[in-house]
Amino acid sequence: MKNFPLFFVFLFVSFAMQAQEFQFEKETIDYGTVAKKSAGTRIFTFKNIGTAPIVIKRIQSTCGCTVPEKPEAPIMPGAKGTIKVSYDTNKLGRFNKQILIFSNAKQPRKVIRVKGYVSAEVSFEKEKSLLSDH
Repeated sequence: MKNFPLFFVFLFVSFAMQAQEFQFEKETIDYGTVAKKSAGTRIFTFKNIGTAPIVIKRIQSTCGCTVPEKPEAPIMPGAKGTIKVSYDTNKLGRFNKQILIFSNAKQPRKVIRVKGYVSAEVSFEKEKSLLSDH
């Protein structure tokens, strides 16, 4: 009987530690092939599927060519949040970059990725479709 109250304390602490959790729509965004100097901004969307607010403490990328922006306000249970990531498309070639998210979630460190290929060539098919619309 002495262990009965201790069991409830353990149960409560276990539940509280797992109360914050988020789920991303996509954990990797593939840019595909993009032209040099094209728009390099993409948005990651996630949902707080836990029972407590999620606070993203900081976000960092693995290089200076990828700049992430974190939400400033806590993400309430059931609500969606976004993380904006800008990749510098002036750098030619293949890329695969990690973005590290540090939060109060059950998994305090989360990794998301952006990948793709920056081509020096201009896509003439895209240019043709833009011209044919006029």
